Amino acid sequence: MKKQTSFRQPLMGVLAFAALVLTSCGSTSLVSTPIENIDAVPLKISELSEEESKRWGHADLMQDTIPGMSVERSYEELLGHLKVRENVLVAVLDSGIDLDHEDLHGVIWTNPKEIPGNGKDDDNNGYVDDVHGYNFLGESYYEQLEMARIIRLNLGDADLQARARQELEAEYEEARRGMENYDQLYQAVKNADDAVKKELGKDSYTQEEVAGISGPTVAMQQSKSILMQMFNYGDSIDDVLEQIKEGLDYYSGQVKYHLNVEFDGRKVVGDDPYDINSRGYGNGNPMNLVKEEFHGTHVAGVIAAERGNGLGVDGVADHVRIMSVRTVPDGDEYDKDVALAIRYAVDNGARIINASFGKSYSPNKDWVYEAIKYAARKNVLIVNAAGNDGLNLDDPANPSFPNDQEAAGSEFADNMLTVGSLDDTYGAEMVSSFSNYGASNVDIFAPGGQIYSTMPGNEYVFQQGTSFAAPAVSGIAALILSRFPKLSASQVKKIIMQSGLPVKSPVIVAGDSDLSKPFAELSRSGKIANAYNALILADQVANGKISL
Repeated sequence: MKKQTSFRQPLMGVLAFAALVLTSCGSTSLVSTPIENIDAVPLKISELSEEESKRWGHADLMQDTIPGMSVERSYEELLGHLKVRENVLVAVLDSGIDLDHEDLHGVIWTNPKEIPGNGKDDDNNGYVDDVHGYNFLGESYYEQLEMARIIRLNLGDADLQARARQELEAEYEEARRGMENYDQLYQAVKNADDAVKKELGKDSYTQEEVAGISGPTVAMQQSKSILMQMFNYGDSIDDVLEQIKEGLDYYSGQVKYHLNVEFDGRKVVGDDPYDINSRGYGNGNPMNLVKEEFHGTHVAGVIAAERGNGLGVDGVADHVRIMSVRTVPDGDEYDKDVALAIRYAVDNGARIINASFGKSYSPNKDWVYEAIKYAARKNVLIVNAAGNDGLNLDDPANPSFPNDQEAAGSEFADNMLTVGSLDDTYGAEMVSSFSNYGASNVDIFAPGGQIYSTMPGNEYVFQQGTSFAAPAVSGIAALILSRFPKLSASQVKKIIMQSGLPVKSPVIVAGDSDLSKPFAELSRSGKIANAYNALILADQVANGKISL
């Protein structure tokens, strides 16, 4: 778990809103009133407690001095005064979700027109047995990156193929070296571990016991030296070996699957992924195939883990249902799956689509663009993760898909929010080192660094990425639409962007202390998403006090 190392620094240029609950003629309404500038508020300089770490994204910058989204404050001060109009359906386009998770099963959407397990398309929507969503990946799990597919299938023109080949060769060599290095390290530590266990005559040992070894052989002294170094990376050698194994698995997966030009993970599905008219594939089971397929479960928990049930975590939104749309493999998603998944979610009632995925090559991006426009026409909001490469997406050399504009041009749809990631330390270091940014291509920032949420098998873990900042914003959108369902997707987008907390002070981007930019220049809004302010502004817009 990442510890907080924040320092005392004044809040620069942040304007928050306080809510006044006014009762008139038997009705209750909310009005916002600006408060004094809070530049002088001291910041938390101590490490976050375990409980604060688990909930920091819900904290309030003014009250808690943590750059969260004021979620708990919203429940305490606002949401009791706002009538719930409907449950909001959020489609999670991601890996499969653990539909039986103790903290999620109560919020999973059920298609009322589908009879489970009868092998029929009861609602005539084109998808058989889609009781809780749909699985566009069938039984596939591992996949190539799109650049490997471009080379394998000779997709695109010569320039595209040359760029893909150059990038793939560089990444493959890096992955190959990484795999070899981690394998050698694992063997060295494992051999040293076995030797020390034999020397001490026991199956487990402490750092102090290793330090006390005075074995006569050079080999034993080498084993001792290796293990003493490894204790800097974990409380036990078993922990260290597990970390090394994770690194080895990561690079092995790249070499065997992601960057392997010969691998074809799609053949078990049975369709042509580059033919948009090749339909009828997949199945109605959007569960995760294996426990390691955790991403969608973690995202779903950020949005909608059941609140107040005494279990691991509370989601941002209440009165929400989650539609699981299994779209993202272990590797790059296919444009066809993304396009059809968006249309599936729209046609089956989703008001919000969370898209925590992305890639740098998109041979059939027009299919996805048309789907985004379709969602806009049907009044569905799409919340998209900005990506985790620490890049300026406004630079044409850093394409990222899906998106709602070409390069840094104008947006072709008004229903898509792209979200960057924040860490729990307000000030110069609050932008996550991995987060992409861009004054044109990113819309807003939200908590995404070390977020505690649900994992398959009734577990809970910290994960980080813009993948988890996006669902935080999807949660705010769901809070708004559950109380103000007549607002359009475009209005909700504008409300979230305009109601955020503006920060003008400079911040470090891409984890590079020599690369500093004003936070206001990292996104279109220049703001931190804030549920409290968003609800106040939504009330004003819905009641005709303000037009957007």
